[in-house]
Amino acid sequence: MIDTLRDRRQKLAKLIDFPVILWSGKSSARNFAANTFPFRASSHFLYFAGLNLENAAIRLENGSLELFMDDPPSSNTLWHGETPKREEIAATIGADFAYPFAKLRQCTYKAATIPVQDIVTRQQQDKWLQRKASLEGVDLKLASAIAQLRLSHDESAIAEIKQAAQVTVKAHWAGIAATKNAKTEAEVRAAMEQVILGNNMTCAYSSIVTVRGEVLHNNHYLNKLSAGDLLLADVGAETSNGWASDVTRTWAVSGKFSPTQKDIYDVVLAAHDACIAAISPGVEYQGIHLLAAKVIAQGLVNLGILRGNPEDLVAMDAHALFFPHGVGHLLGLDVHDMEDLGDIAGYETGRKRSDRFGLCYLRLNRPLCPNMIVTIEPGFYQVPAILNNPETRTKYKDAVNWQQLNKFADVRGIRIEDDVLVTTQGSEVLTAQLSTNAE
Repeated sequence: MIDTLRDRRQKLAKLIDFPVILWSGKSSARNFAANTFPFRASSHFLYFAGLNLENAAIRLENGSLELFMDDPPSSNTLWHGETPKREEIAATIGADFAYPFAKLRQCTYKAATIPVQDIVTRQQQDKWLQRKASLEGVDLKLASAIAQLRLSHDESAIAEIKQAAQVTVKAHWAGIAATKNAKTEAEVRAAMEQVILGNNMTCAYSSIVTVRGEVLHNNHYLNKLSAGDLLLADVGAETSNGWASDVTRTWAVSGKFSPTQKDIYDVVLAAHDACIAAISPGVEYQGIHLLAAKVIAQGLVNLGILRGNPEDLVAMDAHALFFPHGVGHLLGLDVHDMEDLGDIAGYETGRKRSDRFGLCYLRLNRPLCPNMIVTIEPGFYQVPAILNNPETRTKYKDAVNWQQLNKFADVRGIRIEDDVLVTTQGSEVLTAQLSTNAE
């Protein structure tokens, strides 16, 4: 680990000429101070420090690392057992020097940082730097440099993400198996998360396990499972070092799709497969998204749901009535990697988000490069707020056969998502062991 961390720091030093301070952050209280949520360090801190240390900071300059943290009080042993001391941790991560946390206040001159998410640490950043931590000025230069490094993963990161992917695949198989006897979404969720916890990992995000697949980020698990339902499961593991996986599958609760469910599933699967086949270094990710949109539009035309030429339908964003989100995102230390930097990582320099209905939620808009890991996750959703909007009905009255669409009422939402590594020659699907075949 030390060699990997040193290599990352040396690479950063070649991109910037100013000191950097990265805070790990503090756990957030839940209801009262001693009852806290599980702590997860800032991903930028993790990338260069390698350990999930709470209330710590590192200072980077010319490739060197200084660690700032306090040794735990002796009373800490009663509650948490013996924990490593500052000097031991410094040796583990290859720090050149280690100091008490308070000394950091004397070392902030001309340093850049990345704002953390917890408000207590964020306020400390502003106070100790004597300025507002933001994605502007020197902080923006740092954010751009870190994004440049983290866009292309090193061997250690790829190995971690592959581990997370393997456990995620096992979790999905467990969910499919559990569905046969489960009565509620919660039971399937429990079976999937048990696999993740049993492999000493955590969930990379709040699991989505729902028969209400049209709710894109549905975190409720109270619905009962019925024979005619589709169950959409978006569940991913995160390794103990913070590296994520992100996978979605949709299957029939009964074990067999209805004819209409299979028809839509096949449309989404065709888009999924076409996008993965198109992945290669230099390929524009927005082009991958538009390919998914075109394949979905063609499929819906074939089913009589949409009317017209698929390219024209995509140009007018008719596909986004049913596929409103982007085809995927970066994957790494965060499930939506580096999105705390806004669009600095996701969008090539000089590019801005579109205001088009069919492009405004695209999270990644840059050429693919070797060792980048992305998700591919096309979908079909019948979202009432979109489809029943009077303006939508008027705008797309000639593009949608609303009567034909009614025949597909048993398809609320379908998404198929895999994690894909861009290689020098093409791509490697890290979650390929999880079948995408319709049953």
